[in-house]
Amino acid sequence: MALPASTRVRSAQHEATERIKAYILDHRLHAGDALPTEAELMTAIGASRSSVREAIKTLSALDIVEVRHGHGTFVGRLSMSAMVESLAFRSMLSSASDYTVLADLVSIREMLEQGLAGRIIDGFDAEQERGLSTLARAMHDLAELGRPYVEEDRQFHLLLLKPLGNELVVQLTGAFWEVQSRVAPSLAVTEEDWLRTADAHVEIVAAAAARDRDRLHAAIEEHYAPVKNHIRALAQ
Repeated sequence: MALPASTRVRSAQHEATERIKAYILDHRLHAGDALPTEAELMTAIGASRSSVREAIKTLSALDIVEVRHGHGTFVGRLSMSAMVESLAFRSMLSSASDYTVLADLVSIREMLEQGLAGRIIDGFDAEQERGLSTLARAMHDLAELGRPYVEEDRQFHLLLLKPLGNELVVQLTGAFWEVQSRVAPSLAVTEEDWLRTADAHVEIVAAAAARDRDRLHAAIEEHYAPVKNHIRALAQ
């Protein structure tokens, strides 16, 4: 029995998508490298023009390729933007009684930073301390004025982990932070929470500088306590 036309089209598009991914790997292309023209790709992977175009759209949405109009198609940055969009959407779909996705995400962030506490301390140096201290003081000053400090918080956590030299950890942290920041307005965080969290950032720097792992664990736990309390209250 022949497959419906729509099924055959989807199958051809999926096959073209997988073949383009294989082409990138087989030719050892990297982020920013140019892909062949549409006609050349058709020949290289043995697919129709429509299948190649739909495959490029799919891969572009995943940030695997980047289409620069007037210039061509290039290997993308391979960021986690697709995951961020998916997790943020899932979190915002949750009802007031179901904040499971956000709760899990916050727990992962906490466990990740606590699990890496020893390595954070081992690699902590004066330059990192200065950068983190500057951000922590800025957060504290903004909190005392009753103002949020979203960008400073993002920079703090990326800088805390960047010296580890693990780019995937930094990307995951940035992705999880982005999801949390999008959903956070629904938690109705108070000015007291902003100040408590800012103080926790100050303590994280002090604990790392003192090379006290237990103290750093406690400071990280204190940092995530306000948002975890809000999630538990909303889930009741």
